[in-house]
Amino acid sequence: MARPDFTALSSRELAPFIQHTKISVGITRDEIIAHAKETVEFGFGAAMVPGSWVKTVSEVLAGTGIPVATALDFPTVGVTSSAGKVAEAAELVRLGANQIDTGVQIGWLKSGDYDAFRDDIAGVVKAAGVPIKVMLELPLLSEDEKKAAVDLSLEAGVSFLKNASSGSIETASPANIRYLAERCPEGVQVKASGGIKGRAQAIELLEAGAACVGTSAGIEIVTDSESDTTTSY
Repeated sequence: MARPDFTALSSRELAPFIQHTKISVGITRDEIIAHAKETVEFGFGAAMVPGSWVKTVSEVLAGTGIPVATALDFPTVGVTSSAGKVAEAAELVRLGANQIDTGVQIGWLKSGDYDAFRDDIAGVVKAAGVPIKVMLELPLLSEDEKKAAVDLSLEAGVSFLKNASSGSIETASPANIRYLAERCPEGVQVKASGGIKGRAQAIELLEAGAACVGTSAGIEIVTDSESDTTTSY
């Protein structure tokens, strides 16, 4: 499918490429409901929310066709056991999640435990049965490790490759997005994440090959207003 000229898109046309994100400590019910309603109002491509609020957001978005996305083994990536990730993935889907961004075991990769790294991801893919995005933390990897991470993730059956979990790892770079896009077979896409706060920045990442961008500054991006948001996933 031909990709659009992102620079020519109106704000409303750009919004579906943005996963509207609210993942932070202490989110209240009123705040998460407002976030879900913003996703509908602005026409964002998904509502990315903590697992604890998936059920609530799925109820708000019922009938809208907008996916509920959430994160697993996050914000500290690679600390959850494989069995724990499998169980939580299944539970998140039961609660209404349509997409899951999952952390990967970077330590296992760096230790050369490639089979364990791949099987950890594959367990989540199998348990969830919905699109899985792997947060690869590319800035932490050597060139050989980047290649192995991509190859093993694809073997595990993921639907998306993601450059990083958040802005604490990387302000999403076009170079890393292009690196992933060039290695995606048909049916696999790229999500850009980390420190995305402006329209020009989002468009640059989409033009580099991202299918979507995850950001907590979605409203600012589509309204061309300044963002003082400190987190971006």
